[in-house]
Amino acid sequence: MQSPRNNHSFTQLMEFDIDPQWRQALVTVLSEYTERLARDHQGLLNASIQASEDGRRVLNYLRWRTREDGEAALRSLESGERDFWQLIQAHRAKAVTFGSFQVVRNIERSLDDALHCRLVD
Repeated sequence: MQSPRNNHSFTQLMEFDIDPQWRQALVTVLSEYTERLARDHQGLLNASIQASEDGRRVLNYLRWRTREDGEAALRSLESGERDFWQLIQAHRAKAVTFGSFQVVRNIERSLDDALHCRLVD
Protein backbone atom coordinates (compact mmCIF):
# COMPACT_ATOMS: atom_id res chain seq x y z
CA MET A 1 0.00 0.00 0.00
CA GLN A 2 1.30 3.43 -0.95
CA SER A 3 1.92 6.00 1.78
CA PRO A 4 -0.30 9.12 1.66
CA ARG A 5 2.72 11.24 0.77
CA ASN A 6 3.23 9.26 -2.44
CA ASN A 7 -0.38 9.65 -3.57
CA HIS A 8 0.20 13.31 -4.42
CA SER A 9 1.96 14.49 -7.51
CA PHE A 10 4.90 16.78 -6.89
CA THR A 11 5.63 20.18 -8.44
CA GLN A 12 8.95 21.96 -8.71
CA LEU A 13 9.07 25.67 -9.52
CA MET A 14 12.20 27.58 -10.43
CA GLU A 15 11.95 31.33 -10.92
CA PHE A 16 14.87 33.13 -12.55
CA ASP A 17 15.46 36.85 -12.15
CA ILE A 18 17.41 37.94 -15.26
CA ASP A 19 18.15 40.85 -17.54
CA PRO A 20 15.59 40.87 -20.38
CA GLN A 21 18.35 40.47 -22.99
CA TRP A 22 19.00 36.93 -21.65
CA ARG A 23 15.36 35.83 -21.60
CA GLN A 24 15.18 34.03 -24.94
CA ALA A 25 18.52 32.25 -24.44
CA LEU A 26 17.44 31.03 -20.99
CA VAL A 27 14.05 29.88 -22.31
CA THR A 28 15.80 27.92 -25.06
CA VAL A 29 18.18 26.18 -22.66
CA LEU A 30 15.42 25.44 -20.14
CA SER A 31 13.38 23.94 -22.98
CA GLU A 32 16.28 21.65 -23.88
CA TYR A 33 16.75 20.59 -20.24
CA THR A 34 13.02 19.96 -19.83
CA GLU A 35 12.86 17.86 -23.00
CA ARG A 36 15.81 15.82 -21.75
CA LEU A 37 14.06 15.27 -18.42
CA ALA A 38 10.90 14.13 -20.21
CA ARG A 39 12.89 11.75 -22.38
CA ASP A 40 15.08 10.30 -19.62
CA HIS A 41 12.66 10.21 -16.65
CA GLN A 42 9.31 8.46 -16.79
CA GLY A 43 7.80 10.38 -13.86
CA LEU A 44 7.42 13.78 -15.60
CA LEU A 45 3.70 14.49 -16.01
CA ASN A 46 3.91 17.96 -17.55
CA ALA A 47 6.06 21.07 -17.64
CA SER A 48 5.93 24.67 -18.78
CA ILE A 49 8.32 27.57 -19.16
CA GLN A 50 6.83 31.02 -18.72
CA ALA A 51 8.24 34.54 -18.99
CA SER A 52 6.97 37.71 -17.38
CA GLU A 53 5.78 40.41 -19.74
CA ASP A 54 8.74 42.62 -18.87
CA GLY A 55 11.18 39.77 -19.62
CA ARG A 56 12.85 39.99 -16.20
CA ARG A 57 11.56 36.72 -14.78
CA VAL A 58 11.36 33.22 -16.19
CA LEU A 59 9.41 30.47 -14.44
CA ASN A 60 10.09 26.78 -15.04
CA TYR A 61 7.23 24.55 -13.81
CA LEU A 62 7.71 20.76 -13.62
CA ARG A 63 5.02 18.38 -12.34
CA TRP A 64 6.11 14.86 -11.38
CA ARG A 65 4.24 11.69 -10.50
CA THR A 66 6.09 11.57 -7.13
CA ARG A 67 8.59 13.62 -5.11
CA GLU A 68 11.15 10.89 -5.64
CA ASP A 69 10.80 11.14 -9.44
CA GLY A 70 11.40 14.89 -9.37
CA GLU A 71 14.33 14.79 -7.00
CA ALA A 72 16.05 12.01 -8.96
CA ALA A 73 15.67 13.96 -12.21
CA LEU A 74 17.16 17.15 -10.79
CA ARG A 75 20.07 15.23 -9.26
CA SER A 76 20.82 13.86 -12.73
CA LEU A 77 20.84 17.40 -14.17
CA GLU A 78 23.31 18.59 -11.56
CA SER A 79 25.74 15.80 -12.42
CA GLY A 80 25.29 15.97 -16.20
CA GLU A 81 27.63 17.22 -18.88
CA ARG A 82 26.65 20.83 -18.20
CA ASP A 83 25.36 21.17 -14.71
CA PHE A 84 22.42 23.32 -13.74
CA TRP A 85 24.51 25.86 -11.82
CA GLN A 86 26.60 26.56 -14.92
CA LEU A 87 23.37 27.22 -16.79
CA ILE A 88 22.39 29.81 -14.19
CA GLN A 89 25.78 31.52 -14.38
CA ALA A 90 25.95 31.45 -18.17
CA HIS A 91 22.62 33.27 -18.41
CA ARG A 92 23.57 35.74 -15.68
CA ALA A 93 20.64 35.00 -13.42
CA LYS A 94 20.60 37.57 -10.63
CA ALA A 95 18.61 35.20 -8.42
CA VAL A 96 16.95 31.81 -8.63
CA THR A 97 14.12 30.81 -6.33
CA PHE A 98 13.32 27.12 -5.92
CA GLY A 99 10.05 25.80 -4.56
CA SER A 100 8.51 22.37 -4.28
CA PHE A 101 4.90 21.54 -3.60
CA GLN A 102 2.59 18.56 -3.29
CA VAL A 103 -0.49 18.85 -5.49
CA VAL A 104 -3.61 18.61 -3.34
CA ARG A 105 -6.30 19.78 -5.77
CA ASN A 106 -6.59 19.92 -9.56
CA ILE A 107 -9.10 21.95 -11.53
CA GLU A 108 -9.22 21.01 -15.18
CA ARG A 109 -11.43 21.74 -18.16
CA SER A 110 -12.46 18.71 -20.18
CA LEU A 111 -12.86 18.58 -23.94
CA ASP A 112 -16.61 19.12 -23.52
CA ASP A 113 -15.81 22.42 -21.70
CA ALA A 114 -16.90 21.15 -18.26
CA LEU A 115 -14.79 22.01 -15.21
CA HIS A 116 -13.65 19.14 -13.02
CA CYS A 117 -12.32 19.81 -9.54
CA ARG A 118 -10.54 16.83 -8.06
CA LEU A 119 -9.17 16.64 -4.55
CA VAL A 120 -6.03 14.54 -4.73
CA ASP A 121 -6.11 11.85 -2.02
